[in-house]
Amino acid sequence: MIFVTQGDKPITDSQLQKRTQAYIERDWPQWKRERAMRTDATDLNAYMDQVASDTDTNRANNTFNQQLADYRVAVARLAKYIVADGRAEVTEMQPTGEQVFNEETMEMEDVMHEVIVQTAIDPLEPTVEQTTYDENGENPVTTNIENPLITTDNAERAAAQAVVDATPQAVKDAV
Repeated sequence: MIFVTQGDKPITDSQLQKRTQAYIERDWPQWKRERAMRTDATDLNAYMDQVASDTDTNRANNTFNQQLADYRVAVARLAKYIVADGRAEVTEMQPTGEQVFNEETMEMEDVMHEVIVQTAIDPLEPTVEQTTYDENGENPVTTNIENPLITTDNAERAAAQAVVDATPQAVKDAV
Protein backbone atom coordinates (compact mmCIF):
# COMPACT_ATOMS: atom_id res chain seq x y z
CA MET A 1 0.00 0.00 0.00
CA ILE A 2 2.45 2.55 -1.23
CA PHE A 3 0.40 5.71 -1.63
CA VAL A 4 3.13 8.37 -1.68
CA THR A 5 5.07 8.61 -4.92
CA GLN A 6 7.97 10.86 -5.75
CA GLY A 7 6.79 14.14 -7.22
CA ASP A 8 3.58 14.31 -5.15
CA LYS A 9 2.79 17.24 -2.89
CA PRO A 10 4.36 16.48 0.51
CA ILE A 11 2.06 15.45 3.35
CA THR A 12 2.52 15.68 7.10
CA ASP A 13 3.57 12.72 9.25
CA SER A 14 0.13 12.80 10.82
CA GLN A 15 -1.56 12.55 7.43
CA LEU A 16 0.72 9.67 6.46
CA GLN A 17 -0.07 7.84 9.72
CA LYS A 18 -3.83 8.39 9.39
CA ARG A 19 -3.88 7.12 5.83
CA THR A 20 -1.85 4.05 6.79
CA GLN A 21 -4.26 3.34 9.65
CA ALA A 22 -7.21 3.72 7.29
CA TYR A 23 -5.73 1.10 4.94
CA ILE A 24 -5.10 -1.27 7.85
CA GLU A 25 -8.66 -0.80 9.10
CA ARG A 26 -9.99 -1.39 5.58
CA ASP A 27 -7.97 -4.56 5.00
CA TRP A 28 -7.87 -5.92 8.55
CA PRO A 29 -10.65 -4.42 10.69
CA GLN A 30 -10.22 -4.57 14.45
CA TRP A 31 -12.49 -7.61 14.87
CA LYS A 32 -10.53 -9.52 12.21
CA ARG A 33 -7.19 -8.67 13.85
CA GLU A 34 -8.46 -9.84 17.25
CA ARG A 35 -9.68 -13.11 15.77
CA ALA A 36 -6.35 -13.65 14.00
CA MET A 37 -4.44 -13.12 17.25
CA ARG A 38 -6.57 -15.75 19.02
CA THR A 39 -6.13 -18.32 16.26
CA ASP A 40 -3.36 -18.20 13.69
CA ALA A 41 -1.81 -14.74 13.21
CA THR A 42 0.45 -15.78 10.31
CA ASP A 43 -1.53 -13.83 7.68
CA LEU A 44 -1.86 -10.80 9.95
CA ASN A 45 1.86 -10.84 10.75
CA ALA A 46 2.76 -11.04 7.05
CA TYR A 47 0.38 -8.17 6.31
CA MET A 48 1.79 -6.02 9.11
CA ASP A 49 5.37 -6.74 7.95
CA GLN A 50 4.37 -5.50 4.49
CA VAL A 51 2.72 -2.42 6.04
CA ALA A 52 5.97 -1.62 7.88
CA SER A 53 7.98 -1.96 4.67
CA ASP A 54 5.51 0.14 2.68
CA THR A 55 5.45 2.78 5.41
CA ASP A 56 9.22 3.12 5.16
CA THR A 57 8.87 3.60 1.40
CA ASN A 58 6.06 6.15 1.89
CA ARG A 59 8.18 8.08 4.40
CA ALA A 60 11.21 8.07 2.08
CA ASN A 61 9.08 9.27 -0.84
CA ASN A 62 7.50 11.94 1.33
CA THR A 63 10.93 13.15 2.49
CA PHE A 64 11.95 13.37 -1.17
CA ASN A 65 8.79 15.36 -1.94
CA GLN A 66 9.42 17.78 0.93
CA GLN A 67 13.02 18.31 -0.17
CA LEU A 68 11.81 18.88 -3.74
CA ALA A 69 9.25 21.47 -2.60
CA ASP A 70 11.84 23.24 -0.42
CA TYR A 71 14.38 23.18 -3.26
CA ARG A 72 11.91 24.76 -5.70
CA VAL A 73 11.11 27.54 -3.22
CA ALA A 74 14.82 28.18 -2.60
CA VAL A 75 15.68 28.28 -6.31
CA ALA A 76 12.81 30.69 -6.93
CA ARG A 77 14.08 32.92 -4.11
CA LEU A 78 17.61 32.94 -5.52
CA ALA A 79 16.25 33.83 -8.97
CA LYS A 80 14.94 37.15 -7.65
CA TYR A 81 17.15 40.17 -8.12
CA ILE A 82 19.56 41.31 -5.39
CA VAL A 83 18.05 44.44 -3.84
CA ALA A 84 21.48 45.97 -3.18
CA ASP A 85 22.32 45.68 -6.90
CA GLY A 86 18.95 46.58 -8.40
CA ARG A 87 17.84 45.27 -11.77
CA ALA A 88 18.50 46.44 -15.30
CA GLU A 89 15.76 47.10 -17.80
CA VAL A 90 15.35 44.40 -20.43
CA THR A 91 13.75 45.05 -23.81
CA GLU A 92 13.11 42.94 -26.85
CA MET A 93 11.78 43.46 -30.32
CA GLN A 94 8.31 42.01 -30.90
CA PRO A 95 6.11 41.94 -33.99
CA THR A 96 3.16 44.34 -34.03
CA GLY A 97 1.03 42.08 -36.23
CA GLU A 98 1.39 44.54 -39.09
CA GLN A 99 3.38 43.67 -42.18
CA VAL A 100 4.99 45.87 -44.84
CA PHE A 101 6.36 45.06 -48.28
CA ASN A 102 10.15 45.20 -48.58
CA GLU A 103 10.98 46.29 -52.13
CA GLU A 104 14.57 45.07 -51.88
CA THR A 105 13.73 41.48 -50.92
CA MET A 106 10.28 41.56 -52.56
CA GLU A 107 8.77 39.94 -49.45
CA MET A 108 6.39 40.92 -46.68
CA GLU A 109 8.12 41.64 -43.37
CA ASP A 110 6.78 42.03 -39.86
CA VAL A 111 6.82 45.51 -38.38
CA MET A 112 8.73 45.26 -35.09
CA HIS A 113 8.71 47.51 -32.07
CA GLU A 114 10.72 47.54 -28.86
CA VAL A 115 8.88 46.30 -25.77
CA ILE A 116 10.03 46.47 -22.14
CA VAL A 117 9.83 42.93 -20.77
CA GLN A 118 11.48 43.70 -17.42
CA THR A 119 11.44 47.08 -15.76
CA ALA A 120 14.52 48.57 -14.16
CA ILE A 121 14.71 48.73 -10.39
CA ASP A 122 17.22 51.05 -8.77
CA PRO A 123 19.54 49.58 -6.15
CA LEU A 124 18.74 50.40 -2.57
CA GLU A 125 20.90 52.78 -0.60
CA PRO A 126 23.45 50.66 1.26
CA THR A 127 22.96 52.51 4.54
CA VAL A 128 20.14 54.35 6.27
CA GLU A 129 20.14 56.77 9.16
CA GLN A 130 18.82 55.52 12.48
CA THR A 131 18.02 57.91 15.29
CA THR A 132 18.05 56.66 18.87
CA TYR A 133 17.15 58.46 22.05
CA ASP A 134 18.18 57.99 25.66
CA GLU A 135 15.76 56.50 28.22
CA ASN A 136 14.21 59.93 28.81
CA GLY A 137 13.41 60.36 25.12
CA GLU A 138 16.02 63.09 24.79
CA ASN A 139 19.49 63.51 23.31
CA PRO A 140 18.96 62.05 19.83
CA VAL A 141 21.90 60.20 18.32
CA THR A 142 21.90 59.52 14.58
CA THR A 143 23.97 56.66 13.22
CA ASN A 144 24.29 55.02 9.82
CA ILE A 145 23.39 51.34 9.68
CA GLU A 146 23.14 48.83 6.88
CA ASN A 147 19.81 49.12 5.12
CA PRO A 148 17.50 46.59 6.85
CA LEU A 149 15.98 45.61 3.49
CA ILE A 150 19.43 44.64 2.25
CA THR A 151 20.13 42.75 5.48
CA THR A 152 16.86 40.82 5.11
CA ASP A 153 17.52 40.11 1.43
CA ASN A 154 21.01 38.80 2.21
CA ALA A 155 19.69 36.57 5.02
CA GLU A 156 16.92 35.15 2.83
CA ARG A 157 19.37 34.48 0.02
CA ALA A 158 21.83 32.78 2.40
CA ALA A 159 19.04 30.57 3.78
CA ALA A 160 17.90 29.68 0.27
CA GLN A 161 21.46 28.87 -0.78
CA ALA A 162 21.85 26.63 2.28
CA VAL A 163 18.73 24.69 1.21
CA VAL A 164 20.08 24.32 -2.33
CA ASP A 165 23.46 23.17 -1.05
CA ALA A 166 21.90 20.62 1.33
CA THR A 167 19.53 19.16 -1.27
CA PRO A 168 20.53 15.69 -2.48
CA GLN A 169 21.48 15.45 -6.15
CA ALA A 170 18.63 12.99 -6.86
CA VAL A 171 16.14 15.68 -5.79
CA LYS A 172 17.87 18.34 -7.92
CA ASP A 173 17.77 16.00 -10.91
CA ALA A 174 14.00 15.60 -10.51
CA VAL A 175 13.36 19.30 -11.22
